[in-house]
Amino acid sequence: MAIESAAPQVALAEGAAHTVAEWEKSAAAVLRKSHRLADDAPDGDVWAKLTKTTLDGIDIAPLGTPELSAGLADPGLPGQAPFARGTTAARELQAWDIRSHFIDPDITITTKHVITDLENGVNSLWLSVGTGAIAIDALPVILDKVLLGLASVVLDAPYQPVVAAEAFASLIKSRVIKDKGIEVHPGTNLGADPIGNAFRGHGEMSTDVIKPIADIAASLKVRAIVVDGTAVHDAGASDVQELAYTLAAGVAYLRVLVAAGYTADEAAHLLEFRYAATDEQFSTIAKFRAARRLWNRIGELSGVGASGRAQLQHGVTSRPMMSKYDPYVNMLRTTLAAFAAGVGGATSVTVLPFDSALGLPEAFSRRIARNTSSLLIEEAHVAKVIDPVGGAHAVEKLTDDLARAAWEAFGAIEAAGGVAAVIADGSLAAQIAETVARRTQEIATRKRPLTGVTEFPHLHEELLERRAYPDGFPDVARYGADFENLRDDPAGTPVFLATMGPVSAHTARASFAANLFAAGGIDSVIAGATAKVEDVIAAYDGSLVICLAGNDAVYAEWGAELITALRAAGAQWVILAGKAGKLDVDETASAGVDALAFLHTTRAKLGASAGKEAAK
Repeated sequence: MAIESAAPQVALAEGAAHTVAEWEKSAAAVLRKSHRLADDAPDGDVWAKLTKTTLDGIDIAPLGTPELSAGLADPGLPGQAPFARGTTAARELQAWDIRSHFIDPDITITTKHVITDLENGVNSLWLSVGTGAIAIDALPVILDKVLLGLASVVLDAPYQPVVAAEAFASLIKSRVIKDKGIEVHPGTNLGADPIGNAFRGHGEMSTDVIKPIADIAASLKVRAIVVDGTAVHDAGASDVQELAYTLAAGVAYLRVLVAAGYTADEAAHLLEFRYAATDEQFSTIAKFRAARRLWNRIGELSGVGASGRAQLQHGVTSRPMMSKYDPYVNMLRTTLAAFAAGVGGATSVTVLPFDSALGLPEAFSRRIARNTSSLLIEEAHVAKVIDPVGGAHAVEKLTDDLARAAWEAFGAIEAAGGVAAVIADGSLAAQIAETVARRTQEIATRKRPLTGVTEFPHLHEELLERRAYPDGFPDVARYGADFENLRDDPAGTPVFLATMGPVSAHTARASFAANLFAAGGIDSVIAGATAKVEDVIAAYDGSLVICLAGNDAVYAEWGAELITALRAAGAQWVILAGKAGKLDVDETASAGVDALAFLHTTRAKLGASAGKEAAK
């Protein structure tokens, strides 16, 4: 099966004012200045140095050139198949729906948050209900003052989807009797997703719930199913794996609905898709665009009419990318993610509060979350332009690469018996585990840095206190968990940082080393400016682990003598910040080191019980 559209190709606009060679020369000059490119290396080597490779093995070029997009399938026009450029061409309708998430089982608090959010820019509600979340019988109270014809409601009831759908329908029926002629917002969704729930471990997979929920949705003229890609994203899946999974799950739901008597068009209209938005903005933008193109192709093959193939997309800022340490950095992450989802054409966007990794969000973090979308829409005017990345060579190429890779992965799932089969036999989980291992290695070596966690950690910060999530909240494989686990159990003794020479000689490497140690919950005692071995020995505090920090000239001049003196004074493990050269050290700390392995080793050398118990 091919994913190309039958529409004729439209050439992307040119008009470059400078040549690629000029850019290569300028970029090479910068890389040589920072010693990332050899002086005698050709300028063209900048491509290899600056090209980023995703976890799916897809290259992201540092510069978009016409050659990248030459020969690509026609992306179409906004509002027209294959919908890569968006599902609407109406500029006034281009702003995304601001959707807040609610899970707090405290009815009083949730009711207050719902009203506050709706009064301050939110126009869509995502309610987690049932076991471990908001009680289903609390829906009439929580939604009592909500104008359901103006604000859409999306349910998420993994353990009791039919009960939740029936309760919502009963609520609507009572409103019709009370208010006469009420219409439910067409964006409302009863939220059934048995496949995603089964993958998360929320009960056995059963599509028996689809027909009764679909029948209720049809009677209310709303949607019935959310194909939730965050189910696999939260487990660590890559962009391609998330796309392939949602295609396979979406197709599975179409088959169930058609078998239940719905037409292909009716079945497609009952579906909504949820995707994670990360702070890797170009990958996120391309993912949302590729998803619409792929679903359009599925619709073509399934006999869905052109207008019914436009994918309704809900973007959610990634849970795994959030950190519990230095959580305010999450504001930057979610802003980038929301921007990318909006630019990528998401129909609705949920910005999760910056303290989401710590527990139930509070009023302040919820306000920041909803205002993120409002500011992007109203102040930054991000939604004023239809498909602002359309025609950008690098983004068009990345969209195409993601679409092709995801289509191949989707084909493999279908060949293996479908999404239910690959979940049941564990093969999908195994593939995601391979992605997690690659990501973990990149984070461990700090090739994929996490600000506040692996980079620039604030070792002595006090975690914000939040109420715990109720049982049943989705498990999330947070990207920085391995480092955060070390921070949770800080080393009881510090490393002695033997700074050699004046400040100008040791600052760079001392700062690098201190930050590296702090990322693993290890404090540092710094010697300060020193001019000779005796100065360092005088400052030495008897630590078992010491780290030398200076420049190469200082190392060559009196590094060997200092190492001998420190070992004689009691040092048992000597680390050197930089390259060891001829110095007799036990380990080195430099760019590219496996930071996680290095930190575990250092903690072990500080003492087998170098944690909170040792600190006592």
